[in-house]
Amino acid sequence: MLTSAAIADDHGQKDIVDTAVAAGQFETLVAAVEAAGLVDTLKGEGPFTVFAPTDAAFDALPEGTLDELLMTDNRDQLQAILTYHVVPGRIMAADAMEADSATTVQGQDLRITTMNGSVMINDATVVDADIEASNGVIHVIDSVLLPE
Repeated sequence: MLTSAAIADDHGQKDIVDTAVAAGQFETLVAAVEAAGLVDTLKGEGPFTVFAPTDAAFDALPEGTLDELLMTDNRDQLQAILTYHVVPGRIMAADAMEADSATTVQGQDLRITTMNGSVMINDATVVDADIEASNGVIHVIDSVLLPE
């Protein structure tokens, strides 16, 4: 099981939220983080490892799912889904490939497997890895992870 890795120097990098905003492919994720009230947490000291679904991953959810999650009444559910994408510690791809699971901030474990040279987080494929931020690392995934 993987829990955390060493903290690297930040070298003036942007935090996880600012890095995601600058990337341009996480507008939906950033909007969800804002709606869930998690911006300050993800701008915090960390370190955090974020498995970040792209806008296309959110677009692939069943119609109406995202709108429903962004409603104020569903904030707890949205927070649970988003924190299921975050693991404490700075876990680089090489470390993830050596593990079979990682415990999320939400409390449940993610299953980590390697298939045909790709790292899988549950059923999502890591499409871009090791995007470093001052307070952690982002791994881009192609689908939204849903806790059980």
